[in-house]
Amino acid sequence: MIRAKIIQAGEQILGFECKGHAGYAEEGSDIICAAVSILTTTCANALESVAGVGANAKVDEGYMQVLIEKDQANHDTQVIFRTVLQGLRDLEEAYPEYLQLKEN
Repeated sequence: MIRAKIIQAGEQILGFECKGHAGYAEEGSDIICAAVSILTTTCANALESVAGVGANAKVDEGYMQVLIEKDQANHDTQVIFRTVLQGLRDLEEAYPEYLQLKEN
């Protein structure tokens, strides 16, 4: 199971952490892992290329954490994070046995 956690300061999203593997299918064929990977990687890239914010990203096998500083939270970063959050909510609703989302 993938465990995703949204990191917030009040109403502002400052990042997320994802751990684990979905276990939906074999490695390389797992659509849940692929969906989470695309959402989170696009978020990290968009924070820099769209919002102009250099996020602190940590990536390892089955792990990704992306954080911004509180003073970097602006309209663009929040739109990006909330879009990813919506995608994770939708995945959790469709595949609750493979993805668990924790929001503050």
